[in-house]
Amino acid sequence: MKLTEILADAAGPLISCEFFPPKTDKGEANLWQCLQELATIRPDYVSVTYGAGGSSQDRTKRIVIRIRHETELTPVAHLTCVGATREDLAALLEEYREAGIANILALRGDPPEGTDRFKMVKGGFAYASDLVRFIREQHGNFSIAVATYPEGHPESPGGVEDDIRFLKLKQDNGACVAITQYFFDNEAFYRFRDRAVAAGVNIPIVPGIVPITNYTQIVSFSAKCGAIIPDWLHTRMQPLVDDAEATKAAGIDIAAEQCADLLAHGAPGLHFITLNKSEATIAVCRRLGIAKESI
Repeated sequence: MKLTEILADAAGPLISCEFFPPKTDKGEANLWQCLQELATIRPDYVSVTYGAGGSSQDRTKRIVIRIRHETELTPVAHLTCVGATREDLAALLEEYREAGIANILALRGDPPEGTDRFKMVKGGFAYASDLVRFIREQHGNFSIAVATYPEGHPESPGGVEDDIRFLKLKQDNGACVAITQYFFDNEAFYRFRDRAVAAGVNIPIVPGIVPITNYTQIVSFSAKCGAIIPDWLHTRMQPLVDDAEATKAAGIDIAAEQCADLLAHGAPGLHFITLNKSEATIAVCRRLGIAKESI
């Protein structure tokens, strides 16, 4: 099913879940267990990332195609500009088309590990907006999702204003939905959304949510991706870092509070960054009454 159809048919808030491609067979077995558990709440779609710096393309492709063929879940394949020419991307898109994959999340992508700046390869793309246009013009059978950054991309010199401008360009080039980087300050999301709408963005902007199960890990991730850790969150979570169960329980509480507020303020859905774990996402959806088990 295409994202455009899912968005058009949605009777309530969208639920989507994001996974990363594991590097080992054991990790992949864990991923499939996680997928099976999350399937019980019937997410509208699931996405699979490329891994840091585009390091896991082949495993991503294999997992996405397997989800399409062996489950009832709707997969979305992440596709980045990292290390890829137009010909490389065209070949991969053709593989996805032949496998029945209908949805792409088009990203510029993070620099490969060991480098601090993205570098376009000869014959490739420098920006996600160019990739979106390429997919639409050359491979128009896909629905295209994009990323956006309500607190500003760490490499954007113009901060949030740059991200709004780029989001509008991605929309104009063919994107049908935007998924945000995770955040913990809902007010930042509301300000970003309102400014984006004022700038002409009319595609759904779905907030990215990460239920905290390991606070030290989230602090490290946030430093790399530019997500802000508010003082109130640090005060609440730091005393629990040596207590895994207390951290997980508090993380579920915080995510549920955040998601309830987002839905009350008109968010069209929730995109859960699962880190290949199911328990917290399932708990949040059930607490909010948006798990679709009974449908």
